[in-house]
Amino acid sequence: TDEIMQQEIRPLVAVDIIEQLHRQFAILSGGRGKDGAPIITFPEFAGFSDIPDEDFLNVVTYLTSIPSLEAASIGFIIIIDRRRDKWSAVKASLTRIAGAFPGNLQLVFVLRPSRFIQRTIADIGIKLYRDDFKMKVPIIMLNSVSDLHGYIDKSQLTRELGGTLEYGHSQWIHHRTAIENFAMTVKTTAQMLQTFGTDLAETELPNDVQCTEELLSAHIDHHSKLKDELKLAVKQGATLLTCIREPVTRSANSKLSPDELENVATVERLLAQLDETEKAFDQFWTKHHLKLEQCLQLRHFEYDFREVKLTLDNLIEAQAGFADIGDSVTRVEHLLREQKQLEEKGQEPLEKAQSLALHGEQLIQNNHYAVDSIRPKCVELRRICDDFTNETKKKYDILGKSLELHKQLDKASQWCEAGIYLLASQAVDKCQSQEGAETALVEIEKFLVTAKEHQLSNPKEFYNQFDLILTPEIKANAQRILQKLEDVQEMFDKRQVSLKKLAAKQTRPVQPVAPHPESSPKRASPKVTRPAGKTWSNSVVCLSTTGRGLAAQNGNCALVQLQLADCSASQKSCMGSLVNKSHQHHIINELIETERVYVEELQSIIEGYASEMDNPSLVHLIPSALQNKKEILFGNLPEIYEFHNRHEIENCIENPELLARCFLKRKEDLQIYEKYCQNKPRSEALWRQCGDSIFFQECQRKLDHKLSLDAYLLKPVQRITKYQLLLKEMLKCSKNSEDTAELEEALATVLDIIKSVNDSMHQIAITGYEGDVSELGKLLMQGSFNVWTDHKKGHNKVKDFARFKPMQRHLFLYTKMLLFCKKREENTDGHEKTASYSFKNSLKMSTVGITENVKGDNKKFEIWYNGREEVYIIQASSVELKNTWISEIRKVLTGQLEACR
Repeated sequence: TDEIMQQEIRPLVAVDIIEQLHRQFAILSGGRGKDGAPIITFPEFAGFSDIPDEDFLNVVTYLTSIPSLEAASIGFIIIIDRRRDKWSAVKASLTRIAGAFPGNLQLVFVLRPSRFIQRTIADIGIKLYRDDFKMKVPIIMLNSVSDLHGYIDKSQLTRELGGTLEYGHSQWIHHRTAIENFAMTVKTTAQMLQTFGTDLAETELPNDVQCTEELLSAHIDHHSKLKDELKLAVKQGATLLTCIREPVTRSANSKLSPDELENVATVERLLAQLDETEKAFDQFWTKHHLKLEQCLQLRHFEYDFREVKLTLDNLIEAQAGFADIGDSVTRVEHLLREQKQLEEKGQEPLEKAQSLALHGEQLIQNNHYAVDSIRPKCVELRRICDDFTNETKKKYDILGKSLELHKQLDKASQWCEAGIYLLASQAVDKCQSQEGAETALVEIEKFLVTAKEHQLSNPKEFYNQFDLILTPEIKANAQRILQKLEDVQEMFDKRQVSLKKLAAKQTRPVQPVAPHPESSPKRASPKVTRPAGKTWSNSVVCLSTTGRGLAAQNGNCALVQLQLADCSASQKSCMGSLVNKSHQHHIINELIETERVYVEELQSIIEGYASEMDNPSLVHLIPSALQNKKEILFGNLPEIYEFHNRHEIENCIENPELLARCFLKRKEDLQIYEKYCQNKPRSEALWRQCGDSIFFQECQRKLDHKLSLDAYLLKPVQRITKYQLLLKEMLKCSKNSEDTAELEEALATVLDIIKSVNDSMHQIAITGYEGDVSELGKLLMQGSFNVWTDHKKGHNKVKDFARFKPMQRHLFLYTKMLLFCKKREENTDGHEKTASYSFKNSLKMSTVGITENVKGDNKKFEIWYNGREEVYIIQASSVELKNTWISEIRKVLTGQLEACR
């Protein structure tokens, strides 16, 4: 029972009883009685009594359900045609109709059998059995169709009943099936639209661009398919309507039966329902589609906001990192350039931010549903842009003041150095005469005229002017320079007093005193006898023409020796340190200038060659042997460029003592040169193979380089050697200073790197060793030796032969192993010889012993193995080299012994 109740209850449709309808034992022709009652006809049907009750009931139920409620309420007229049948058939028909007719009956017409006997029986039977039929309506027995015409107009009867009503049973079934199919289509379409609308209303909007795009695309596709379904349904209804109206269209005299008119009304009503459903759905879809599009706009806006915000945050963070205001003119100028680069870098993201904010405001103006989410983001974007612009202006203002400050300090410092140089260059012997003293006075007065132009302003005003940027370091430097100004001014004052006295009319001759030709800073100057009462103000500062020192003028270094005849100890120290400082500044300037050129060259190679290898327009010029081998040709050159592009050495221009610390701080980073040099043989081999290609010629032409690429690829190898030379020069002019120890350590670091680079260049040329060289520990030493072997297990002749025939072996000393290799040199395509080392033998350092001296030759030593079962006599090229190797081997063995203990 539950299952039956759960089944869908729906009316019968033609397709459910199509076979029974085709049997045509009952028809709804479309005719009507005078009062509009529908007529159901039961034509002559031989097997009427054999029709199953269920089939009969289904057909009659279906036929009575077709007319409108208004027509059905009048009551049905039934016509039973049994003219060719028997009374038994009439009786059976009346009995079945009376017992199973589901509709409201008005009249029953029976065309009784035409044969005389059967007609008589029928007359008698109808009188006898009328009450048995249990019909509350009249049963009218007719002898002929002409009698029927007295009750029903011919126009409402089919031709079989003598009427003029056109009726085709197959066509009627076809129309009914089509109408019911169309009704089902309308219902299904409406349900689909409703379901889709419900899904749309319940859809949760995605939070990212991709999902929103996918959802919008899916909804548009679904909407398009539903619209296609609607179009097909409308087309189906229009076609059906045309088919039903076809008789009227074909003939102006034709008229549709009431049932056909009802069919037309049904189809028109279904089409109107479709139209209303479509309009309602379109209104809903328009709103939903707009919301989806606005959602997609919002997601794009949010994504762009996050991207721009991230870029702006990085920009603001980078700007916040520019806290340094510089401690020298060079440093400040460098900071200004960096600030300019940051400003240029920020131009594009700032424009994007402004454009995005404008786009957000347009969305708001277009009545976007997410105004509360968009407006704060627009405000945030504009705030960040304003903050960056304002902060950039502040940075420029501060750096501008810092630049002005340091320029004033530099001018003052340069004025002091020029003044000291002027005083030191005035020879004592020439100043002893009146003419010489006057000339010297003119020089001094002429120089002092420039004091106002180059000296600092009033110290109090100076501090007030630059109060905002005066860090403790800058303030200390300013005080130092101000003190130097006072000292130099005092020196000029005293020199002027002395020269004025010498220029005045002299009452007694003054003996000129020339400096000792061999005087030096380490040797005391010869004492000069002075008249009693003479003070420091009477003295002069002399310049020895034979001594050695350093003065910077027009960028050139001139070696000079200062003799401070009448200076105080502090002034002598000041002038001596200035000379050394000047020499140091010259070295630093040279280092910075060559570093700048070096970085520019590296950048030009990376941008002009390496990057061009990825240029699609030049790919056809690249040789096949060079394809995908950029890393082999250039090695880690980009890493070296990034390391040097930090401009850290520029910080040393005002503080030379920082140079050593700079090298020591980046000690580990300098190992990148070892990696570069290890790759160099592979790079050179690839260059020899492809160097003459059109690609490299085109790159060189664009760069306007005089030299080809291979010359620039040697720059890193040359650069590390340049550091060694410059550090040695710095050490020479920094003896016995606070920086000496750090400079010596920095020089040792660079020398150690050069040694490591050199050793690694040899190490990578080892061939034939089956193990992993990197597992042997650190490479300590490498070099070529004469080697004799002595094996106790070997034949005596072999020992004798080995004693007189030394082998040429190249030894590699690692912390864990000693390798014996044979050096081989080969010419490569007309280029220089390249060395390789063929592996021959190895000794574990944990099992060897050493004999430091061999009788008869102080350049020989022994390394033995397994209790002297194997002895290797090694001859170095010099005693010094032998001692160096013995020292390193001893350190290894001692370290192993301590580890065992």
